[in-house]
Amino acid sequence: MPLPLATVARTRVHTRRVSIQGWRREDGLWDIEARMTDLKDHDLPLASGLRRQGDALHDMWLRVTIDGRMQVHDVAASSDATPYPGFCEAIVPAYRRLIGLNLFDGFRRSVREVLGSTSGCAHLTELCDVLPTAALQTLASDTRDTEGQQPGEQPFHLDRCHALATDSEAVRRYYPRWFRDSKTGT
Repeated sequence: MPLPLATVARTRVHTRRVSIQGWRREDGLWDIEARMTDLKDHDLPLASGLRRQGDALHDMWLRVTIDGRMQVHDVAASSDATPYPGFCEAIVPAYRRLIGLNLFDGFRRSVREVLGSTSGCAHLTELCDVLPTAALQTLASDTRDTEGQQPGEQPFHLDRCHALATDSEAVRRYYPRWFRDSKTGT
């Protein structure tokens, strides 16, 4: 269901688009690509010069290559449009520091530790936030939601959102083995 209609007249001044694509590679790994573009509906004077209406203020890309366990094997970043050309894109190589992290093991926290504040680009770092769930959806295209676990291991997507909390009605219905009654603890 869409948002309710606005009740006050308004004028759009900014558009941000975030696009994510997941790719299966021939070598058994996966690429998750995220892109962010920011556009203004008016000319924008910046210290670095005038940005014309409709020209991208930001056009940034981030690709992580992962395995089936969500381990990051490679990273590529690009800043095709920035508000401070020649300066913003200088941080792009720093995103290789994501190699070795795991998208499901404290990834967002680790990203902030490694690339937070002036150690990274606010916009590229923001793109990192969508990677874990985008990777989950990408890998889910090829596997059932209960495959890949060791015998007796809880499916990885349980307890990652309110609908799939192990004490939820959804888990009681679709994953009864893993349901925990919050009243009794069993």
